[in-house]
Amino acid sequence: MAEQAISTLKVFDLYDVSVITIKDPAMKVYMNFVPRILVKSYGRRNTEYLGNTKVNLIERLANRLAVPGHQGKKHKVITSWSSGKYNKNMRTLMTALALIEHRTKKNPIQVLASAIENGSPRDEITVIEQAGARYPQAVDCAPIRRINLAIRWIVQGSYAKAFGKKKKMAEALADELIKASESNMESFAMSKKNEVEKQADSAR
Repeated sequence: MAEQAISTLKVFDLYDVSVITIKDPAMKVYMNFVPRILVKSYGRRNTEYLGNTKVNLIERLANRLAVPGHQGKKHKVITSWSSGKYNKNMRTLMTALALIEHRTKKNPIQVLASAIENGSPRDEITVIEQAGARYPQAVDCAPIRRINLAIRWIVQGSYAKAFGKKKKMAEALADELIKASESNMESFAMSKKNEVEKQADSAR
């Protein structure tokens, strides 16, 4: 009975995640979409080994919305609506998911999964230092890092399109997720992925 109850449970009691398909076998293990009505871990996984992989990706995306302007080593900009409050960030994400469902007539969680899968780079560059000389070297990107980069770029791209403009963050996030799920190069995540993979190709 308990297994049957879990299988019928939906995220926010709205979206069915039992039908979500992830094509990339390397990322499938680390993309967590366990159904929860309240998608909140209260930071319990922070000290566990690979704790991030046990946190629902919806919550991880909402947490990233808390610092959308954080690029590089400095926090670039801070806005009043993005104050690190869970309720505000989750409300923005839920509005974006509702917009995705309205526009595409698809399960928005599937769109989110496809966007993260498409927007994640397969390889990148690292800097090797030898005898005082520094040079770039192409390396394969680990599945966990691929997911982290995709989430970061999706949020940063959405924020850039909403900051100082009439478009709300929820609308910009919905646009970014839809474009990334369709592998549209107008998506910031897709353009960053393409740029990183080109740099890696030239550093082989």
